[in-house]
Amino acid sequence: MASTGFTTCLWFDGDAEAAADHYLSVFKDGRRGRTARYNEAGPGTPGAVMVVEFEINGQKFIGLNGGPQFPFTEAVSFQIHCRDEAEADYYWDALTRDGGEEGACGWLKDRFGVSWQVIPPGVIDLIADPDPARAARAAAVMMKMKKLDAAAMRRAAEEG
Repeated sequence: MASTGFTTCLWFDGDAEAAADHYLSVFKDGRRGRTARYNEAGPGTPGAVMVVEFEINGQKFIGLNGGPQFPFTEAVSFQIHCRDEAEADYYWDALTRDGGEEGACGWLKDRFGVSWQVIPPGVIDLIADPDPARAARAAAVMMKMKKLDAAAMRRAAEEG
């Protein structure tokens, strides 16, 4: 087993440094690491950023400027489990700002195309309720939402 955890490599089409700076502005406990630049060995333009290291919320990342071959899809997303509604609002707003887009059921894409799930407290408990009818009512309401509203989901679960 790996003893030092994992580093997630995010493949960008020239925006790795801007993305790292953006994420470090959104997540307050982040830090930036090394930056490596392309040299005469290629394949990028000598002097252009090849990779940038950064860490947010204790998770290590490498942003790689690899080109347009491999765009992001919703097949991979990052979940942000929020401590309260205010924190959920903060992340939702910060990550959809400046070209991000809202998705369904608490999903969004930021302006770089990276998918995130913003999860207010209690949402997972509601859709995993041991009472299947309560869970179904909460999930049915969730399926109609973009940004998750835990209070509305809770009200739906309690109706019945």
